[in-house]
Amino acid sequence: MYDLAIIWDWIAFSVRWLHVITAMAWIGASFYFIALDLMLKPAPDMPEGAYGEEWEVHGGGFYHTTKYLVAPARLPEHLTWHKWQSYTTWLSGAALLMIVYWVGGELFLLDPTKADLALWQGIVISGGSLTIGWIAYDQLCKSRLGENPTALMLILFVILVAMAWGYDQIFTGRAALLHLGAFTATIMTANVFFQIMPNQRIVVADLKAGRTPDAKYGKIAKLRSTHNNYLTLPVVFLMLSNHYPLAFGTEYSWLIASLIFLTGVTIRHYFNTMHKTGKGPHWTWFVTVLLMILIAWLSTVKTGETWEEAEARPLTDYEQRYAEADGFEDAYYAVVGNCSMCHAREPAWGNMHWAPKGVYLETPGDVARQAGQIYLQAGVSHAMPPPNVIQMDDEARQMIVAWVREVRRAN
Repeated sequence: MYDLAIIWDWIAFSVRWLHVITAMAWIGASFYFIALDLMLKPAPDMPEGAYGEEWEVHGGGFYHTTKYLVAPARLPEHLTWHKWQSYTTWLSGAALLMIVYWVGGELFLLDPTKADLALWQGIVISGGSLTIGWIAYDQLCKSRLGENPTALMLILFVILVAMAWGYDQIFTGRAALLHLGAFTATIMTANVFFQIMPNQRIVVADLKAGRTPDAKYGKIAKLRSTHNNYLTLPVVFLMLSNHYPLAFGTEYSWLIASLIFLTGVTIRHYFNTMHKTGKGPHWTWFVTVLLMILIAWLSTVKTGETWEEAEARPLTDYEQRYAEADGFEDAYYAVVGNCSMCHAREPAWGNMHWAPKGVYLETPGDVARQAGQIYLQAGVSHAMPPPNVIQMDDEARQMIVAWVREVRRAN
């Protein structure tokens, strides 16, 4: 039974690996085509119907790319569709969210200090918010606001700020920022699946049938692609944020996430302009640095649950199951004696400002809540504590293993 935890962790690692690989492929292709589109230039000898061309050198060869706004006189039978990078990234990300935040929801998804929710309620909010978010966004794009891209982007930013705050009122800090990233990534992939690809298929079908495609399809694709362009960098930040408690483990993590969307705009604006004109607006870097300084300052504002409040808070059913098990007392003192100098609300190690990954290991409730991760990090593996910080003896590790296995055998 207890070996299932190890197998499950390897499954999560494998899915995360797939997610990172496909995300790299999607983002790389997206950035390349954005840059290529902006670098296209007219030439006197271009084919009829061509909009622009670009010469590139890579890997010892030369590439000559020509773009047609509609299509060439002869549409080739073979077309390469860039879609699977997006689809696989979202599917693997959704699977990872379910593995970590649904199956492991008692630990990673729910925060009893914020909202008293059953796990099933948290899962419904998790999945439902992604679906509703896409529907609301899609309807906004199809409304008259679609004719005013700037106003639409501002409204989208307000929605993202509201979602950042809303998630933070319910979920753990890690889950809140991760869900905000998933919320945004769902919009991006749905843009490809529900709008860009179907409309492109209509254009191709019209061309093959000898009909003139309606220009509205290209306009729709352009709007959605522009949104994806500016949302990419914030999504990457949010996906990485769960490794950095300074990002997710503060009172103002929702505001930090909101400001990151602005940095995504300034950075992408610089590169988009540079690709198009050969020179980027340097003011964007000044604004980006100021935003990051503000973000760093917000991350140091110390608020949240104190040790006394954590000690007094009643244990959840999940925590109680581990706290009442045989061997808990020995395991608790082994953890506190080896881990709490760093994993504390006021860390005592070096110049550490926040506990690593926002994990606290001070009170019985803390240790019981983190039982699964303690088992993997300091029981069956020697990942924690770092050997250059403290040498945890094998007897202490065996106490942890015996305690967690006893609970899992009983359940």
